This record gives sequence, C-alpha cells and structure tokens, in this order.
Amino acid sequence: MPTLYHHPMSSASRFVRLILAEYGFQTDLVEEQPWEKRREFLTINPAATLPVYVDDNMRALCGPNVLLEFLDETHGVLKRDKRLFAEDPFQRAEIRRLTEWFLLKMEQDVTRPLTKERVYKLQMTAAQGGGAPDSKVLRTARGNIRQHMKYLSWLAGSRTWLAGDRLSYADLAAASSVSVLDYLGEIDWQETPIAKEWYQRLKSRPSFRPLLAERIRGITPVSHYADLDF
Repeated sequence: MPTLYHHPMSSASRFVRLILAEYGFQTDLVEEQPWEKRREFLTINPAATLPVYVDDNMRALCGPNVLLEFLDETHGVLKRDKRLFAEDPFQRAEIRRLTEWFLLKMEQDVTRPLTKERVYKLQMTAAQGGGAPDSKVLRTARGNIRQHMKYLSWLAGSRTWLAGDRLSYADLAAASSVSVLDYLGEIDWQETPIAKEWYQRLKSRPSFRPLLAERIRGITPVSHYADLDF
C-alpha cells in the first residue's frame, strides 16, 4: 500500500489527506517530524518538507502541488462530476490560484508561524530551535488572520464554493489551513459567519472525520473543534 509521510498539524499534509479521502484512495500514514531530518526521510526527500507520498513501486512524490496534479491525473479524471478540478482551463487556473493562496500566502502569513510557535517548538529540542513561543511572531501572525478570513468570507459569500459552482481543491486547501487554526482556537467565528457556514459544510464531509478525530499530544483542541454544528 502507498505511504504518506505527514504531520497532523501540517496544512499541506491535511490537504493531501483530504484529496485522498475524497477520491477514496487508501494509504498508510507515517507521522514525520521534518525538523529531525532523519537520514531515511532525507533519502526520500532531501528538502525535508511534507507531505511525501511513496507509491507501491517506492517512487516518491513531494509537496502538495505536485501531489495535487498527480492525484488528479491518476484518479481525479476518472471521477467525472466528483473531480476536484474543473474542465474549463480558466476555471482550473482559478482553482490553482486559490490553492496556492491558502497553501503558500496564508501559510506564510499565518498558519506556519502559529504552528511553529505553538506546536512544533514544544516538540523540538533546543538545538532544533525549540523553546518558548516568540510573542512578537504570534502577535504578527494573529494580526494577519483577520484579513485572510475576510477574503475567505468574500469568496464563500460570492460563490457556491470558493472557486465556483463545485467543490474543488481550493476548498480543501482553505479548509486544511482553517482546520489547523481552529484546532488551536485562533479563529473568532463570530466575526466571520459566512466563512463559518462554509467551513461547517467542509467539516461535515466524511473525508474530514479522521482529521477531527486526531489529537496532538500536549495540546487540547478548542471545545467546538470536532462539533459539526460548532
């Protein structure tokens, strides 16, 4: 069976796991701490980034965008109306743009700094960069959340789904980032009711159940995290 190297608080890892679940594709999950830079993991992916997918022939595919394209070409094209890409080239471009927005822009501005300071540093040694959270980094990242949630609300309020009339990779990318932040209690849902309604639809999907059931050692999620009705 194929293997997916992931971390439960990696939004990119969550994104790929959601794709696999939506397409009904089974993999073995191996939790990886990329900051440890294990020799075996570096042999598979010298960049030491997540996620990494290794197929039955021991061929490795690294990174969410590479995996998106691979999974779409090998599985998505067979799903017809359940495909997470659009048939129209312009619509596919919009899906790619928004997927990149949430997995790159929001990741840099918000998700990565918050997870590093609040989660990863607790698991790292001092030599690996672990220690107390940096209050300045937390303050900056939290200041960026509001703008990203406003944009998400605008998308959710002006379209059936974020990139158009159908569920797409863009929705899964956004939900992956949002779910990490929601686990940590970083989102004020009272400020973003439209985004909340959109996220409710996403977290109610069967593909989301494994994510909502997971717990991070030493970090308890907010009380509503796994509640489909908030």
